[in-house]
Amino acid sequence: MKNAKPKLALALGILCISIFPVLVRLQLTNGLISAFYRMFIAAILLLPYVIFSKKFKLPPTTITLLAVVSGIVFATDIAIWNIAIQKSSATQATLLANLSPVWVGIGSFLVLKNKPSINFWIGTVIALLGMVILVGFETFRQLNFDLAFVLALLSGMLYATYILISKNILSKIDILSFMSIVLVSSSLFLGLICGITGESFIGFSNTAWLVLFIQGAVCQLTAWLLISYATQHLQATRVSLSLLGQAVLATLLAWLFLDEKMSWLRIMGAVFLLLGIRITFYTQSIGLRKNR
Repeated sequence: MKNAKPKLALALGILCISIFPVLVRLQLTNGLISAFYRMFIAAILLLPYVIFSKKFKLPPTTITLLAVVSGIVFATDIAIWNIAIQKSSATQATLLANLSPVWVGIGSFLVLKNKPSINFWIGTVIALLGMVILVGFETFRQLNFDLAFVLALLSGMLYATYILISKNILSKIDILSFMSIVLVSSSLFLGLICGITGESFIGFSNTAWLVLFIQGAVCQLTAWLLISYATQHLQATRVSLSLLGQAVLATLLAWLFLDEKMSWLRIMGAVFLLLGIRITFYTQSIGLRKNR
């Protein structure tokens, strides 16, 4: 049961980020400024704690630079995904962005010592089939190969890149120091982009500020502290595929709060998706005898 805590942290982290698509679809602010405040609010909540408790430890220059790159990659991913969700259907954006386990699998095979197992690929196929059923086959007939399509696809690739880089870094640096660097670099990068594009940093409704705070405190800070802990102790491929579980919870939340349709077919898709995730955690290869 040594992996019980990382698995629990991963499950709780997924729960925290599952509300994010629902909040973005409210469109109380535009995509870029929403992404900025998600990172900035998380940063201003974390930094006082790590500074006054002396939990922050500046890592060697190479690791620091990699952490900064991670922050910029993650910030770009969040901004692009926000825009993709607002410029297309949330279903299309979620489907394309959630191809990230495939990119993580390919990247892990190329750059990480622990190569993806046969169970990962079997689980990925089943989970992606579940994703297709969950979002609906009609989505494929309605795919628009436009800018929003490209942005959503790029978001999945950036997401995978962040998981792979963070997996490498978290073996050399503690989570709080890593998250501090990521949040500061992300906030500065997104703040610069928002300034260049003329985004307004003020003038939002009270409801919008509340939503922004929830995004920063829950969807970013709490969620990614938990997911980073899981990434530190579990295989990157398992983490990336498990993150597909947010689609199930997001669908449930959209049904409850946004009046999106729920059907038995979508429920079956959710079951397939969760089954695919579960398969990746089997230690014995499926269909193969254990060596004696």
